[in-house]
Amino acid sequence: MLIKKTTLTALLSSVMFTAGMSSVVAEQETVGDFTRGAKAWSQNCIRCHNVRDPKELRDDQWITTTFHMRIRAGLTGQEVRDIIAFLQQSN
Repeated sequence: MLIKKTTLTALLSSVMFTAGMSSVVAEQETVGDFTRGAKAWSQNCIRCHNVRDPKELRDDQWITTTFHMRIRAGLTGQEVRDIIAFLQQSN
């Protein structure tokens, strides 16, 4: 089966573009989002805890606390990153 050079080039370009877009999406999902974090914090953390001022803990303490609570509350990794972004930006 012969594949024309232009067809092969177009196919290769399409694959490379798709792979590049996948990495962009993956990078975006590894960063916490303030708005989603505020929503996740209000929907999850406040159910069991009194409302705490984000300034009560340092940024590194919020990371430790949220990682611990991830397991207890059944949060996803992205929810934890979002909550950390919210707490740290509010700090």
